Amino acid sequence: MEKLQLEYQNLLDRYLLFKETDLSGRYLPYRFIKKPISKAGKFFRVQKIGSSALGEVIESITIGNGKIKILAWSQMHGNESTTTKAVFDLVNAFKLFPEDPFLLNLKEHITLRIIPMLNPDGAGVYTRENANKIDLNRDALNRNAKESIILRDEFERFQPDFCFNLHDQRTIFSAGESAVPATVSFLTPAMDDSRAVTPSREISMKVIANIAGDLQHYIPGQIGRYDDAYNANCTGDTFQTSNIPTLLFEAGHYPGDYQRERSREFIVAALFSGLKSIASGSYKAYSNEAYFNIPENYKLFYDVILRKARLGEEVVDVAIQFRESLENDKIIFVPYIDKIAASLSFYGHKEINCSEKELKTLGSQKLSENDIVDKLLLNNEVLVIN
Repeated sequence: MEKLQLEYQNLLDRYLLFKETDLSGRYLPYRFIKKPISKAGKFFRVQKIGSSALGEVIESITIGNGKIKILAWSQMHGNESTTTKAVFDLVNAFKLFPEDPFLLNLKEHITLRIIPMLNPDGAGVYTRENANKIDLNRDALNRNAKESIILRDEFERFQPDFCFNLHDQRTIFSAGESAVPATVSFLTPAMDDSRAVTPSREISMKVIANIAGDLQHYIPGQIGRYDDAYNANCTGDTFQTSNIPTLLFEAGHYPGDYQRERSREFIVAALFSGLKSIASGSYKAYSNEAYFNIPENYKLFYDVILRKARLGEEVVDVAIQFRESLENDKIIFVPYIDKIAASLSFYGHKEINCSEKELKTLGSQKLSENDIVDKLLLNNEVLVIN
């Protein structure tokens, strides 16, 4: 097992060699992944498994020929692209290093089927929902969306032994009640309202604990765990109900990394760790308690907090959040005031001590919640927020 761990670390040390350079940033429509999919098709089995509401192709990529089958899907929310970049990095590693002993071992023991972009219509306009305004991750039971039917059909056809549900999370989350962002978070969904630890949940808990142990080497203290409240309409909960160990991966914020390029790298590390854990069975050495010891996510962060700012006669804290806006094929982060209070018990990814200086708009107006604030005046000097 120690040899396998060293091979895993050796592969990750070469990350920049297999990073998919055709993909970067937050905006990732289907047309951006056509080239990486075409390249993958020269080495692996690429299949059209359906089309979206607007007729965009939805494909799967299959790697390996082992007995253990893993189904992974990304970007079921169109504005959550980090894990899509990561799965193409993973595909690249298998393509570029076909004789790597770590990757050979994975291919021998597992068959990995990836749906890199389940919601291409949402991806094109950078929205969570599909073209019919349906949240695919709340459509598992009704399956009103074409894309939900495609995923369920693939699940039934492939009959996986494990499922990886890949997402992005907002910058608001901390890893526990701390000033540390949840850069990567996990969940094994519940099967019912009792949240009982069923056999399939127990297996996925142990795999997550194994992954979290590996990630501590790269992002110590920055790993979170989602609340496991049951929702039958959520895809992961539904698949878990079928007694298939299901793991939710969430790419979160890394300091200064609003394009999610570092987070992308850590998701790659998490994915390879999960595959290693399942292929080798190393997860069996972990306990349920190791999963529950992962700190739960809390909503304790703002993007920016201006501390001790004077607004008229008051000294307050000003919390600023970034709103993501699609402009000319790029995501622009628009800062707006979310909250003004005498003292905020939150953390800022960026904090500025205003030292009780007067804060106002460029037009010398008093600040209000929901104001857009690219720039402000602090004692009549321009303060650039983003």
